[in-house]
Amino acid sequence: MSLLQTLLQRQAIRAYDGRPIEKEKIEQLLEAAILAPNDRLREPWHFYVIQGAAKERFNQLAQDFLLERFPTKPHLVEESMKNVLATPLIIVATSQIIEGDEASSLDNDYAVSCAIHSMWLMASELGLGFVWRTRGVGLARDERLKAFLSLSDQEKVIGSLFIGYPTDEATPRTVRKPITQKTTWVE
Repeated sequence: MSLLQTLLQRQAIRAYDGRPIEKEKIEQLLEAAILAPNDRLREPWHFYVIQGAAKERFNQLAQDFLLERFPTKPHLVEESMKNVLATPLIIVATSQIIEGDEASSLDNDYAVSCAIHSMWLMASELGLGFVWRTRGVGLARDERLKAFLSLSDQEKVIGSLFIGYPTDEATPRTVRKPITQKTTWVE
């Protein structure tokens, strides 16, 4: 399959059948990640692999977060938790913060974003579903996740990556605007 075909087929998959992900596949995802471009070869990423007992603790964190955020919407909490509980693997991607150098820290965030995209493409090749979550159950901006992972003050969560074998449920294809609407040729 061509790279363009892979990119055309890439999509956010949120429904998983719950099967565990083989260690070899997890390692391939991580290998793909570290090949991402990064400013001055700082390799500013770190990946926290959450599965098994740690995943059970993450599930509780997510539920506590949702109950706190949506106390009057139990159906929303239940629906969100259904997907969290079926996700067998979560990888939290962090970026290195460089004290006193906001521009380099931002470059690091971009590099980690590229690493996440590389993982997403690899997941597609491996037959895995993948979604990059930041808000909601991604907990990227929640202090509880930072405490759960014992992050240092020099680490910033860029996203929580929910990964699993997709269910048979069809995920609707998104339609993108044509490139002509998003391009200006500067002469």
